[in-house]
Amino acid sequence: MTAEVKVEEKQVESEVVIAPAVVPEETTVKSVVEEEEVKAVEEDESKPKGVEKSASFKEESDFFADLKESEKKALSDLKSKLEEAIVENTLLKTKKKESSPVKEKKEEVVKPEAEVEKKKEEEAEEKVEEEKKYEAVVTEEAAKDETVEVVAAEEVIPKEEVTTVVEKLEEEDNKEEEEKKTEDVVTEEVKAETIEVEDEDESVDKDIELWGVPLLPSKGAESTDVILLKFLRARDFKVNEAFEMLKKTLKWRKQHKIDSILGEDFGEDLASAAYMNGVDRESHPVCYNVHSEEVYQTTFGSEKNREKFLRWRFQLMEKGIQKLNLKPGGVTSLLQIHDLKNAPGMSRTDLWVGIKNVIMTLQDNYPEFVSRNIFINVPFWFYAINAVLSPFLTQRTKSKFVVARPAKVKETLLKYIPADELPVQYGGFKTDDDTEFSNETVSEVVVKPGSSETIEIPAPETEGTLVWDIAVLGWEVNYKEEFVPTEEGAYTVIVQKVKKMGANEGPIRNSFKNSQAGKIVLTVDNVSGKKKRVLYRYRTKTESSS
Repeated sequence: MTAEVKVEEKQVESEVVIAPAVVPEETTVKSVVEEEEVKAVEEDESKPKGVEKSASFKEESDFFADLKESEKKALSDLKSKLEEAIVENTLLKTKKKESSPVKEKKEEVVKPEAEVEKKKEEEAEEKVEEEKKYEAVVTEEAAKDETVEVVAAEEVIPKEEVTTVVEKLEEEDNKEEEEKKTEDVVTEEVKAETIEVEDEDESVDKDIELWGVPLLPSKGAESTDVILLKFLRARDFKVNEAFEMLKKTLKWRKQHKIDSILGEDFGEDLASAAYMNGVDRESHPVCYNVHSEEVYQTTFGSEKNREKFLRWRFQLMEKGIQKLNLKPGGVTSLLQIHDLKNAPGMSRTDLWVGIKNVIMTLQDNYPEFVSRNIFINVPFWFYAINAVLSPFLTQRTKSKFVVARPAKVKETLLKYIPADELPVQYGGFKTDDDTEFSNETVSEVVVKPGSSETIEIPAPETEGTLVWDIAVLGWEVNYKEEFVPTEEGAYTVIVQKVKKMGANEGPIRNSFKNSQAGKIVLTVDNVSGKKKRVLYRYRTKTESSS
């Protein structure tokens, strides 16, 4: 029979979201894992593992008329504060505070020292809870994920490794807090002794821009609202917090000379670590991040290399933003894909501390520029790492996380990215400098278990060349290709004899030059017990169209 063509749906279904939709501020690593376990029990077993359906993040409108009244007020208040700060040249200046004698400040420093013992006891209790949490994660994920073909013995992570990572990240976090406290104390003492010291921050020009968008509200640029809404949403429409976040971002960009980073040359060494390629179903530019042991050995081997990697990653983010349309109704964010197939294990605590710092820097200085983070080829230990990193991320960031184990990578990506925009290495049809296809429609047919379907490609010309791409999600089918002439009594030509396709086969591209009218017939025989999705496209080339 001839299969009925069904053009790929534009509807994108939600995936497994790493973190629950609402988590109180005091959420700990343990509570995140416990909530994930509860979710796993409640999920419908009929849904494919690793790509379960769940409530996921949805981008909001940037049109002022679509905002809630409270959001409109917050935006107006932020614009007023920003206008005043720019006009009065106080945007990047630190307001001076009247300081009391040094003695008063020292009393504040003594207070936390009195609580040190209590804090140590709490940390000891948390370590015990984290060890219990780890055991729960490993047990639950091993039972839950039936799609994993093999879980190697070395993937069973000793709980000491989880504890080590937790301790390292907490130690780093506590160190940063202590350094900040020390800097605050020193600053206050200097102020108490020398009130006359002037702020060294430079003046702000009224033409100040961020990502090419004027920040002065009175200029009336419609893109200004889009940028300010990003900071407001990142801080739940709390005006003062959003304003402080904006100021910190501007200072960070100035300190690290981000506005000139596009002109820097980092060579080709890092080109394979991350790259932009194509767009998703909602026209978001897609950035692929390849996390591998080889990349991290190169980039995190020394302080100089780490700094180079960070600047290169910020440059890539800036290049991605250049592809956006920062106007109401435009595409204002990127889709991030994280491939963890060859990612370093949990024992590399130095790398995970570095990764945490990269994530937090991007989160703090590029608010709402990521529509979704999709993690693919997720290893067994990822769930434990996620629980460890979770407390350092905002709830809004976590709501954009989607994960897929190796068996569900193609299925997950194709729900967000059309086949003609998905690179061939991930199961799509997109190749660099493809001269065969441009805007041809990708169609789909479903083959039921134990049945077969045929796809017919017409060849009405007496001479021409037929080119086609075909991919079956998960394959495990018998596949063949034939040319059937229109002329009665003519012989059928076997283009590809019957071949048993393994589960990990990639897309197939083939062509046939015909000397008579007829049709190409592609036959997919589903010998498995599961239905199969077949994606295909074709093009008929004649002398006039070549």
